[in-house]
Order: sequence, then structure tokens, then C-alpha cells
Amino acid sequence: MSKAVSAMNGASFAGLAKVEETGLGGMITLRGDFASAPFKAAVKTAIGCDVPAVRKIAFGEQGAAAWMSPDELLLLVDYDSAEAVVAQLSDALAGEHHMAVNVSDARACFAVSGEGAREVIAKVAPVDLDAGQFEAGDFRRTRFAQVAGAFWRDEADVFHIVCFRSVAVYMFNLLSTAAHPQSKVGVYA
Repeated sequence: MSKAVSAMNGASFAGLAKVEETGLGGMITLRGDFASAPFKAAVKTAIGCDVPAVRKIAFGEQGAAAWMSPDELLLLVDYDSAEAVVAQLSDALAGEHHMAVNVSDARACFAVSGEGAREVIAKVAPVDLDAGQFEAGDFRRTRFAQVAGAFWRDEADVFHIVCFRSVAVYMFNLLSTAAHPQSKVGVYA
């Protein structure tokens, strides 16, 4: 059996902000009725948090749940536990209309941190990042230049990005170019 490796093998770049591939992460697409009591209970049991509000990410002891659409969550768990969590969710939601799929190996994850992080993201994603518009715990699906992705900001002012693994090199190069020291715009200085 081959050993799982991340898309960019931990690549990093330091400039206006630090851009780094964060390695393997467990990710589960979970679709269902957010108003359903069994659905809510399954998420709470699996992750340790409630179903998040619209365009938010919620954290629990076993991971996080991010709002993707009115009937879809992205669950973030340890890479090695993703299959077990899918099985747990499938058992808990038996008889309920749902879909739980391990998408861990189809995704890549990046972090953008440091003083220029907000500027780096603002250059490549059409999201209002002004104070009060995008705070810690906010989550967005969007485009990063030419590719689809999603991101959130944590309490430490680090932006976390998820994209398809097939565009990981493009995403890393895009973020690195936006973080290049000679590309400073100064909007969020």
C-alpha cells in the first residue's frame, strides 16, 4: 500500500505573508437536511459542534464543520479518521436522505499568515475583507483568480484555503505571486 502524501509536500513561500501548504487533512462532504434532528445530532456526535450558520465555520473537539450551501457541509477531521467518521455518519443517518463522502484525497489545503495575509487574499478573491465584513469564523466559497476554492479566517488572523488537489500548484503559485514583496498594494496596511 502506498503512503498518502499531500499535493505540494509542504511547500512554503515567505513574502508579504507566509504561504504554506498545510499537508494532509481529512475532509468529508456531508449533504442533508440541516433542520433534521438526526442530521444535527450526527454532526454534533461526529465533530462536537452544531451545524454552523450560513457562511460560517464551527469548531468542535473532533474537528470543524463549514457551511458550503443550504444542504452541504464540509467536515474537517484528522486525515486518518475520515473513513471512520464517514461510516459513523452513514450509520447515524441511515433512513435519512443524506450523502457522506470522504473527499480528503481530492483536496489541497493552504494557510496564508502574517501581516500581509489579508492583502494577499484580497488580490485574488472577490470577497470584501474590510474589518467587520470578514471576521474570524467567517467562511466563503469563491474563486481564486481562475479556480474554485473556499476559505476561512481563524482567531489568529490566519486564512485557511481549500481547493481541488488538481489545481494545488496553480493555487500555490497564485498565492505566492500575490505575496511577493514587490507586489505590495497597501490596501490593508
